[in-house]
Amino acid sequence: MSRSNLTVAGIDVGGERKGFHAVALRDGHFLAKTKSTDPSEIVNWCLHYSACIVAVDAPCMWSRTGSSRKAEREMKMGGQIIQCFRTPMRERACKLGESTGFYAWMFNGERLYRQLSLYYPLFDGKYEGGRVVMETFPHAIVCALQGRVVSAKNKLAVRREVLRACGIDVGGLSNIDFVDAALCALAAQALLEGHGQSFGDREEGFIVVPGPGFRKGLPHDRTACEAGG
Repeated sequence: MSRSNLTVAGIDVGGERKGFHAVALRDGHFLAKTKSTDPSEIVNWCLHYSACIVAVDAPCMWSRTGSSRKAEREMKMGGQIIQCFRTPMRERACKLGESTGFYAWMFNGERLYRQLSLYYPLFDGKYEGGRVVMETFPHAIVCALQGRVVSAKNKLAVRREVLRACGIDVGGLSNIDFVDAALCALAAQALLEGHGQSFGDREEGFIVVPGPGFRKGLPHDRTACEAGG
């Protein structure tokens, strides 16, 4: 079986009440979706569909030295920085989280990675086949597919259009969480096909997005991508 015929999965991470939304692709096409507040259920779902790469929209590691990680600082497209959440040291997130709850989704992502790690080794900068879990970021995926930094406004419509342009049926993606999960799965598909690009290092983790050559036919529609500002 060629790599293109294997299954990949993408997971959007929310807080404990919102939970996880997941989408699976096979051969680059929509296969299945699910949602749950239990990380073990999401992992079992990935295993049920034999996902070889699982892409997660949440930090895979905490900062070791400050208020952000190398991957977040160096993630650029066309020379412009792609804005994203900055991941602090775990101790700082714990302290701030007690009063604001802002980092609750990151801790929920941590729980998911812990469950996934029982079956999926963390991406270490190079994919040579087999199971792996990787971190990704929907906005950066859209920017990578367009080859430039685009506006994050009107993101539901823009992201649906990007998925359609990549040949993915969005009819069953009823909300932004499933759309983002599908984008994560698309990044996993890019890595599977040898067209992933990564930012970061082994010390604080990598963020993986589609690289040059993936879905070459994707139209670069400036009007659509900048709709809303």
